[in-house]
Amino acid sequence: MSKFQLLNEIIIHPFLFPALVSLFLFWAITKWFYKPAANKKLPPSPWKLPILGNLHQLGSSPHRNLQSLAKKHGPLMLLHIGTVPTLVVSSVDAAREIMKTHDLIFADRPQSSVSRRLLYDFKDVSVAPYGEYWRQLKSICVLQLLSTKRVQSLHSIREEETALLVNKIRNSTSPVNLSEMFAQIANDVVCRIPGAVGNFTLGDFIPGLSWISRVNGFDARVDKVSKELDEFLEGVIRERMETPEKNKKGANFVDILLDIYQSNSTGVSIDRDSIKAIILDVYAAGIENMSTVLEWAMTELLRHPSVMKKLQTEVREIVEDKQDITENDLKKIHYLKAVIKENLRFHTPIPLLVPRLAREDVKVMGYDISAGTMVITNAWAICRDPVSWDEPEKFRPDRFLNSSIDFKGLDFEFIPFGAGRRGCPGIAFAMAAKEFVLANLVQKFDWKLPDEGKELDMREHPGVTVRIDVPLLAAATQYHS
Repeated sequence: MSKFQLLNEIIIHPFLFPALVSLFLFWAITKWFYKPAANKKLPPSPWKLPILGNLHQLGSSPHRNLQSLAKKHGPLMLLHIGTVPTLVVSSVDAAREIMKTHDLIFADRPQSSVSRRLLYDFKDVSVAPYGEYWRQLKSICVLQLLSTKRVQSLHSIREEETALLVNKIRNSTSPVNLSEMFAQIANDVVCRIPGAVGNFTLGDFIPGLSWISRVNGFDARVDKVSKELDEFLEGVIRERMETPEKNKKGANFVDILLDIYQSNSTGVSIDRDSIKAIILDVYAAGIENMSTVLEWAMTELLRHPSVMKKLQTEVREIVEDKQDITENDLKKIHYLKAVIKENLRFHTPIPLLVPRLAREDVKVMGYDISAGTMVITNAWAICRDPVSWDEPEKFRPDRFLNSSIDFKGLDFEFIPFGAGRRGCPGIAFAMAAKEFVLANLVQKFDWKLPDEGKELDMREHPGVTVRIDVPLLAAATQYHS
């Protein structure tokens, strides 16, 4: 673009020039008043731009770009996302210090203006500020909503929805779109509640630019989505409250939360907004995580026919002459668990874990970290660290067959669901459906790519959860023993 074209863009765009002026003034004021703390030992930092900080270095694949920066600057880096100091964690030792040694200090979450509106002023368990209210919500999730017993009681839903998926594939006369089917079954298993919790906006990181969200219409869109979600969730709650007797036999998450709300049976004080926020949390995470993991798992099985064959052999031998797999069978299928673990390692569904926030000043690995510093853990980079993993860039499920390493937050080289106080409380809920669906697909069908001579497109679609960019198509042939 020539200088004249650039000037023309500035003149004809009604908001660009004021934005540039605002940026310059904000930078000048920041430089004038901000003085770095003396005598503090800070983690290594890559070079940064005024105002934007290191925002420009994140790109469309932040987990990959941050891994590259960590190779140059170290496993604990200090970046600035706009004006927000951000600690990036990329090694086992660094993750252990954040999520174990100093877990309480880093137990808070950064607060986003979008999440505030969509999640009822942070009344959910995912981003609620650390404190008594959050502890109560976590207790509800762990002991009542997402307990092992509760997850087991939902087996009929998983079985029914998986049977529908199998029938749909069986009746197809052409290659099936697995990406689309996985999104559908995830939505159906997780009770058909759609979830989309927005990310941070520019104004969250550069305070002087919060007006841009209003100018470009983003605020209006968030308000619209928030209103629609609230109307939908209010309808769900109202329907369950109006027919309590009908719902007793098949009590779901909403019924459990309503019982706590109405009876205060657990001593936990929650209101209707709390119920809505928790529902959004559970279902939004469940839908996206389940469909993403299944999509990548089938992608890797199609890319590695020997792995597919080994898994099919194990599943079919255990099932034997039975027509259907039961959830009890899953306990015996060890290679299935190895395949899913390797998939979580190789394609960590949320590569950058939900950020944490330092509640007070602290020393981490000898460096001074100030209160208010945001912490991003690059779980994807940790899962591919050659210090912890042999041939980390290869998809090798066998590495987990004789290994005690698990994803429950005790082994810091493998933390796809996080660890510590802020680790995911719904791991059992997340894993049950994935194992059952994948076992059924490899037991009942033989699979191949529509064009066997063509390599799969493995490009990633950027987002909080990283999906495959091109929909996964595969040809299925029904297996007959």
